[in-house]
Formats: sequence, structure tokens, C-alpha cells
Amino acid sequence: MSDQKLPPLAAVPDEKGFFGPYGGRFVPEPLVPPLEELTAAFMRYRDDEDFQAELAREYLAYSGRPTPLYHAERLSAHLGATVLLKREDLNHLGAHKLNNCLGQALLARRMGKQKIIAETGAGQHGVAAAAVAARLGLACDIYMGEEDMRRQSPNVTRIQLMGARVIPATSGDKTLSNAVDEAIGAWVAEADTAFYLLGSVVGPHPYPLMVRHFQSIIGQEARQQVLEQYGRLPDLITACAGGGSNAIGLFHAFLGDEEVRIVGVEAGGSGVETNRHAATLTTGTPQVIHGMNTYCIEEGTVTAGGNHCIAAGLDYPGIGPEHSYLKDLGRVQYEAVEDRDVMRAFETLCRLEGIIPALESSHALAWLEREKADLLPDQLIIVNLSGRGDKDMDELIRRRNQALGDEAGPPTRLFC
Repeated sequence: MSDQKLPPLAAVPDEKGFFGPYGGRFVPEPLVPPLEELTAAFMRYRDDEDFQAELAREYLAYSGRPTPLYHAERLSAHLGATVLLKREDLNHLGAHKLNNCLGQALLARRMGKQKIIAETGAGQHGVAAAAVAARLGLACDIYMGEEDMRRQSPNVTRIQLMGARVIPATSGDKTLSNAVDEAIGAWVAEADTAFYLLGSVVGPHPYPLMVRHFQSIIGQEARQQVLEQYGRLPDLITACAGGGSNAIGLFHAFLGDEEVRIVGVEAGGSGVETNRHAATLTTGTPQVIHGMNTYCIEEGTVTAGGNHCIAAGLDYPGIGPEHSYLKDLGRVQYEAVEDRDVMRAFETLCRLEGIIPALESSHALAWLEREKADLLPDQLIIVNLSGRGDKDMDELIRRRNQALGDEAGPPTRLFC
């Protein structure tokens, strides 16, 4: 934890978008006017009763919220504690991403924008952005790294089926970081008529605040559900953390409850001691990236934006500034798990519960598996199951033996 005196949770972010020393707005001059326009619109509409009512209707009728808080009985018996899965995988389109996309798209329409521009890594944000653009009759361009397009080809098809264009990001390592760069460049050129729909709690102010606002529905529902079902708060909540939107979506409703332990789980890839990982808070240092000051993986330890882990959605060299602040504050604990452990946890949930989780979500499950010996029978644990694994099938087939090595077993085993 930093020795620097940090403001209390209730005081962040400040009016300039800083979570303690993190966040802010570090952008070239051409980006300032569209960001100011966006900030003013968000601040105007976020508490507007008509806007809130419209968003609530879309969550209910289009997205299918609330998502269940599911007691995974066989997984609980396996781990030795009561494990509840917040089933964001049952959200329309199979992930938490739609929560934020609906909110931002409704805001874009109220601002009079005619086009959505977005970036995507694992493709789930791209699918959600394409869906809401179709829902509202807006044009849509999705920037996606060429490497991610290969890894997540089913999502590329889904995006195109809904009428959006998928534009390959061909710079750098051709993954999420490069897609962000190219999407922002496109937005600058079309800011008068286009809305940049950013997919995580990253980037310049107001994006970290705005995305958290729309994703906080996860934690609000989970808090109400666990109190109704068990009459008390959980002992532990956990979620995977790449850019960090699904994690902060769950965490935010519980930050003021000191008795609730909170753990974010990063992508350890081949191991944090190697150059093949995306464990930003575990190994990184504060730097400016994509318009914000936040923890970043140091240049030279891994290639920024490279393919560091089995889950494309966690493949980002930075993290949301609020997560950096929560790490320094000591309120949230951040851990890293390796690909091989993620694969084990993925298969465990498939076989014990009949639920195929996203590889991103499997990171949180893998951390629980690692902590199994220290779990207690009376512990109540919430895991954010941020998405389903349909999108990962091709990559799973390709990577399973690579991740597990000799443990992959004979050809009769799954994905051999």
C-alpha cells in the first residue's frame, strides 16, 4: 500500500476524474471538446428520471435483467464453502458488456449522435455495441486487433450479422491496446456525429466513472439478492480484472462494507516471472496510457498489448484507475493466476455445474481453487461469472494442451 495519503472512497473521483492520483484526462487538444461534451451530457442524464426509467426498461425487456445469484452446490461442495455465481453469462448476448453499452447508447441518442465507434478485445463488447446500435438504428464501426479477430472469430461473425463493420487494427501486436488507439483516432475525425462507446473503466474522464455507473447494476443486484436469500452480506467477493469493468461493477456496492473481503484476479499467463502475462497491478507501475494515469505493465517486461494470456478480454497492459486507487488504499486485494490453472477451473465448472464459463471469468474461479485449503464451510462467497464460454471454443481447442502440457491427458479428454 502506498504511503501517500489518499482521499476517502466517497470523495472519488473528483471533478477532474481523479481517483486519488489516478485517472484524470491526459489527451491531445482535439479530444478535449468531445470529452467535455460527453461529460456534460453524462452528468445531466445520469440522474434524470426519464433516462433512468428508459434504461431500466431496456435492462428488463431487452437485456433480461436481473441476472440470478446462483448457488453452485456441487462447486461449493468441491471447494468447501458456499459459492454463489452472479450469472452475467445469462445476460443477453452472454456477458456483462451489454449493461454499459445500453447506457452509453441511450446517452448517444440523447446527444443526437448518429454513429457508434467502439473497440473490442474478446469481442463481447463489440457484439454488445453492435447490438445496441442495431436496437437504436445507429451506424456502428468496431475496431478489433487482427490477432483478436483470429482468436474470437465467432464474435466477429456476430458483430457483422448485426450490421456493424469490423475494422482490423493492424498496428503493434494487433490486439486490444492497438484497437483502442485506432478507435480513438477514428472518433477524433468524426466527433461531431459519432459517439465513442468505450468498453471498460479505462480511458480519460468521464469514461471510468461513466462505465462504472452503468456496470454497478451487477453489485446492486447481487447485494439485494444475497441479503434476500441469506440474510447477510458475503464474506468474500471476487471477479476477474483486465480493464476492470465487470470487477468494479460487482465491487462498488460492497466497498463500504469493511467485513466483505474483495479480490480481483488478473491474468498471470505463463507466470508473472515471465514476459507472457497481463498482471498489471501485480507487476506494474503508475504510468499514463490511453488518456489516464494508472498502473501499467512496464515496457520491456512484456510487450504492451501482446498476447499474454489465454483470455483475450484480459489482454490489456493497463487497468481502470479506480482499481489502481483501490489497490493503494488496500481495500481490494489483487492476485494473478496462470493459464494452466484457468483451464483446470474452467473444466471444473463445466463438469460440476453444467455451466461453460468464459475464460476471463475462469480466472476468478482459478483463484478460489488455489485458495481451497483456506476456505471454511460457513464462508459465503460471490463470484462474478462475467460471461459464457461459447466465444472461446476455437481458442480452447487450440490452447488446451499448450496450457496444461502433460496434464492434458489422453485423446478421450475434453478439447484434446
